[in-house]
Amino acid sequence: MYRDPVESLEPLHHRPAAIRTLRVGMIGIGTVGSGTFRVLARNRADIAARAGRSIELVIVAARNLQRAAGILGEGVALTADAMQVATHPDVDVVVEVAGGTGPAREWVLAAIAHGKHVVTANKALLAVHGAEIFAAAREKGVIVAYEGAVAVSIPIIKALREGLAANRIEWVAGIINGTTNFILSKMRDEGLDFAAALAQAQALGYAEADPTFDIEGIDAAHKLTLLAANAFGMPLRFADAQVEGITALQGVDVACAEQLGYRIKLLGVARRQAAGVELRVQPVLVPATHLMAQVNGSMNAVMVKSDAAGLTMYYGAGAGSEQTASAVIADLVDVARLDGVHAARHVPHLGVHAHATNALAVVPRAAVHTSHYLRVPVHAVGQIQAVAACLAERKVPVRQVALAAERPGAGPQVLVLTGPVEQGALDLAVHALQARAEVAGAVATLRVESLEG
Repeated sequence: MYRDPVESLEPLHHRPAAIRTLRVGMIGIGTVGSGTFRVLARNRADIAARAGRSIELVIVAARNLQRAAGILGEGVALTADAMQVATHPDVDVVVEVAGGTGPAREWVLAAIAHGKHVVTANKALLAVHGAEIFAAAREKGVIVAYEGAVAVSIPIIKALREGLAANRIEWVAGIINGTTNFILSKMRDEGLDFAAALAQAQALGYAEADPTFDIEGIDAAHKLTLLAANAFGMPLRFADAQVEGITALQGVDVACAEQLGYRIKLLGVARRQAAGVELRVQPVLVPATHLMAQVNGSMNAVMVKSDAAGLTMYYGAGAGSEQTASAVIADLVDVARLDGVHAARHVPHLGVHAHATNALAVVPRAAVHTSHYLRVPVHAVGQIQAVAACLAERKVPVRQVALAAERPGAGPQVLVLTGPVEQGALDLAVHALQARAEVAGAVATLRVESLEG
């Protein structure tokens, strides 16, 4: 496949010597792999023109060889042994789209050891084993590219590395998991509880049979780890991220947020502070008028605050076969352009000046400083002032107090929006509030993100 070089528009006597085709081996021919094959075949000439050379898929490793042959047709070699692709002498770059963190680590490290560049869409692999993989790549002078691992169709890694290269990044915040965003959209739009919204997401194919990585925030934390590394030049700190999913989120809080002029989104936030970097994933309240609040269904969006460019926002599909293929092939184009040049000119593995900022620590949960939403069940409507007074006693700034709209079968609920306060101080205040006689049930708390400059 892809044997014909793209014709140059230059006169013949000005043409340089032919540049060798970039030969690609791919591990996996599932959703992402098949999409990558289709897009490479369909847009072969445009891709080659942009890369400056042809890109040819020469071998693919697949579990089901018969199925793979039906997708690929003739012209691409097939093997059931992924390691054969990783070490093949005729392969310049290995595309790993099989997923997982066990065998994938061995394949990628073997490819690097054999001097091959790597393109992967495997965020879990990089979040868990990235330090080892990037160190090996630096040692061998090869590229590890992973645009498809974060926010899929949104070129956010390139934006941080290239478009915003002149900037000091202050924070990155994003809706970076399409499954949870779909569930939250259904909870708001149709008044569903979490379980019903999840069941609908599974029926429509937005959620896996085992959705744990999505709904517990783990997938978003994998992606946030990579965003933070590129934004701040810090090591991969997945193990230190504060991760909270949406499984405990109640429909009443989605409705109460709407009443107060907010929407709830599962947000990944990496924010530079004097003491280090906040690295957290959790459901938060976002002003309903904010652009981030308008990101619905399975779509993703990432916002970046930097010193020179200011606020920038990137929006696109967070999943999909050809959407992910778009990012994978963009990385292949980068490899095609840079293969053979001095290693110092390679696309940086984790952003710029990583050596200067490695000391950045992850800010502990108790020290994170944000505004908060509280929902406090009380025995009587008149006890609203007691709630506010208890918080004031604990030095929690109260910005707004209101009664929740009446709900069938539910008692009165006091809604509170606080000013910025450290999480540790708020936890102590909520503990004291929970012990008050006026409080009739568990106090619900969520952070509030303004996402302002």
